Amino acid sequence: MQTPPGASSRAKCSRELRWSCAFSCPRLRGRPGTADFLGRRPLAQPRGAHEGASGQPSAAARLLLSLTGVGTNAPASGSFPPRSRARKGWSPGPRAPIVQPAGAPAWEPGLPPLLLSWLEAERGEKFKPSPPGCSCPLTPRSAAAGGTREDEGADTQARGGGVQTPRSSHGLRIWAIWGSLPVLLLTSAEALDCTPGFQQKVFRIEQPAEFIEDQWILNLTFSDCKGNDKLRYEVSSPYFKVNSDGSLVALRNVTAVGRTLFIHARTPHAEDMAELMIVGGKDIQGSLQDIFKFARTSPVPRQKRSIVVSPILIPENQRQPFPRDVGKVVDSDRPEGSKFRLTGKGVDQEPKGIFRINENTGSVSVTRTLDRETIATYQLFVETTDVTGRTLEGPVPLEIIVIDQNDNRPIFREGPYIGHVMEGSPTGTTVMRMTAFDADDPATDNALLRYNIRQQTPDKPSPNMFYIDPEKGDIVTVVSPALLDRETLENPKYELIIEAQDMAGLDVGLTGTATATIMIDDKNDHSPKFTQKEFQATVEEGVVGVIVNLTVEDKDDPATGAWRAAYTIINGNPGQSFEIHTNPQTNEGMLSVIKPLDYEISAFHTLLIKVENEDPLVPDVSYGPSSTATVHITVLDVNEGPVFYPDPMMVSRQENISIGSVLLTVNATDPDSLQHQTIRYSVYKDPAGWLNINPINGTVDTVAVLDRESPFVHNSVYTALFLATDSGSPPATGTGTLLITLEDVNDNAPFIYPTVAEVCDDAKNLSVVILGASDKDLHPNTDPFKFELHKQAVPDKVWKISKINSTHALVSLLQNLNRANYNLPVMVTDSGKPPMTNITDLRVHVCSCKNSKVDCNVAGALRTSLTSVLLMALFGFACKLP
Repeated sequence: MQTPPGASSRAKCSRELRWSCAFSCPRLRGRPGTADFLGRRPLAQPRGAHEGASGQPSAAARLLLSLTGVGTNAPASGSFPPRSRARKGWSPGPRAPIVQPAGAPAWEPGLPPLLLSWLEAERGEKFKPSPPGCSCPLTPRSAAAGGTREDEGADTQARGGGVQTPRSSHGLRIWAIWGSLPVLLLTSAEALDCTPGFQQKVFRIEQPAEFIEDQWILNLTFSDCKGNDKLRYEVSSPYFKVNSDGSLVALRNVTAVGRTLFIHARTPHAEDMAELMIVGGKDIQGSLQDIFKFARTSPVPRQKRSIVVSPILIPENQRQPFPRDVGKVVDSDRPEGSKFRLTGKGVDQEPKGIFRINENTGSVSVTRTLDRETIATYQLFVETTDVTGRTLEGPVPLEIIVIDQNDNRPIFREGPYIGHVMEGSPTGTTVMRMTAFDADDPATDNALLRYNIRQQTPDKPSPNMFYIDPEKGDIVTVVSPALLDRETLENPKYELIIEAQDMAGLDVGLTGTATATIMIDDKNDHSPKFTQKEFQATVEEGVVGVIVNLTVEDKDDPATGAWRAAYTIINGNPGQSFEIHTNPQTNEGMLSVIKPLDYEISAFHTLLIKVENEDPLVPDVSYGPSSTATVHITVLDVNEGPVFYPDPMMVSRQENISIGSVLLTVNATDPDSLQHQTIRYSVYKDPAGWLNINPINGTVDTVAVLDRESPFVHNSVYTALFLATDSGSPPATGTGTLLITLEDVNDNAPFIYPTVAEVCDDAKNLSVVILGASDKDLHPNTDPFKFELHKQAVPDKVWKISKINSTHALVSLLQNLNRANYNLPVMVTDSGKPPMTNITDLRVHVCSCKNSKVDCNVAGALRTSLTSVLLMALFGFACKLP
């Protein structure tokens, strides 16, 4: 694997540096006063190291230029600034004396030692610092350029399939005044503090035509400041990995990986995230921006702010101790005495107290274990305040991203899982899909599931009847159609134990299982066959019902339409006397007689019956001769009872006809025409006892008066039943019905209602009661009725009756009467011809009515008020109104 230029030098510098002048070291990234490895500006400069007021380099700058060999006499190959990197406005001054510390490595004639290493790196030669220490490059930018570094995360450029990585190599400069000149003293890298994490967090490369397997792409430098014990790298794309030496390589040939890759480094003491931007790359589903939920923003805001905030990534399920530092907020221009303040969900909003910030240093810490499945990101805000709490700058958003850990097993939530496949299906037929759910981050391998079949029951005829797509979860058949024959299988039901494993099926993945039940469904590949070619049946004449069960055989599944039989009579049933139905339990054909057969008409019947399935047969199977059968039916002669004709018999007569009147003569015949039998008649049912029948000739006459108003008559019709019995052995009986319609005659006198009334002795209204009349006869033998007073019991006439309508009349007084009981004869006559009259006594109670109390005691009358009597009479009157 190719090593990028300068990589070994940086590593060697970190290990062996014992002395330096304006040295650079990746471990010291971001420290004030450092120099870039390939000539980038330092974060800060000592006072006096920049240009003087005249715009020319100061004495300190000139000394540094002399130390680095910059001057008019410097060789062309080592001249500064480097190609295309010259800082505008620089004018090299006269070359100052070169100061070489004791023990410093020798250099080539005319070339300073610090410059030698840089030239070797430019030429692609292996970096070999001379003992006892390491020579680190120093450029005019690092030596004399001042200001604040704004492009700390600047891009790198792709060259030759790899990346030439500008590294920020930083050191500590210690100055002293020697006479009037600033002199750079020696310092030790081991004495400087270490900042854990990646030394460079943002890279940029051009999208190549193809990433080649094992191709070196770039080198990453990560340090936890404690030896990097158990260092692990994770790459957002499964097509790349980071080797132990920090080199990023491709695992296979791949063309498209998205626009961004994320590299996560972790040790027990520290962790950090680096971002590789691929210029010209295309977004693809499942990019690591989604996996790590990492906003694609530069660690350094585009707008100049004194508060510098980068997203903080924290793994879920961290263990004690807590609190632990997870990041830091930097304010390069924070006033003295100001404080940091952190707000948002997880700080001062529920869930409260998860994060806090050191108000003086800006260090952000977490106080307890996080769960990504509960909250995946926290949106916090950082601001600086003065001693009174007034906001000085901000708030600036701070995103805290919880990195997913594989702490959730796949689960099958949609069970039970039951699939069906038709027997004889071709190999590769999809049966069903199994889908498991993993609560981990769906954009990471923690939720990347793979499926497999752990067990199949039963394991015959093959232990591998089915296959499951490891990625989709589709279960398909893998045996030949001949083995997938339901009729030859021991059990048409298979149970599969399906396992889902995350981490793309790696051994370290968590698993979950579910049972999939697969039913081998039957198709109609067997036609039904009668168990015998001919069936015999015997039935008595006049009997209906099932006479024979036809049996068939079918090898298909009894629970399907491929097994259920459908029978059809295709010949021998012109009178539609027979029908056939399927017994749903036995699949037999039940042949029934639905119209009584007559032995005298036909003693034998032959039927041709066909059987088919409810479902159509498959194309290569057809119904054969065994799917039809013949049924021979023999009709047995029986002694049938005589039959009345017509039935029912109807006759119309007037009521009250004389006793002995003949109504009709019934007629019954014996259907057994081949037998010579006699018939006798008798009365079977005669509710009123009005009729008699001659047993020989069937003449019916009356033995009592027929009354239309009898309770045995309904709607003017009287019903009687007669029997006709033949002389067979045993004798047979037939039943006939006689319906007599009775015509009305005026044989019922009308009657009045009510028959009792009350009236007050001092009543001003002399109306007594409204009478109604009714008649049991039919019109015209009823109303209109005629009401009359028959005879009055007092000498003077004091009563009066007036007709209201054809059925009602009003009884009233002509004067008040004393308290007493009076009987008033009322005569009512109907309109019949001849008319009929009825005289009924109306009992009238004259009562004392004082203070709204009715007292009829003196009169010995009923204690009812006149008002009640009048209301009753009026009610009856209203009922009779047309």
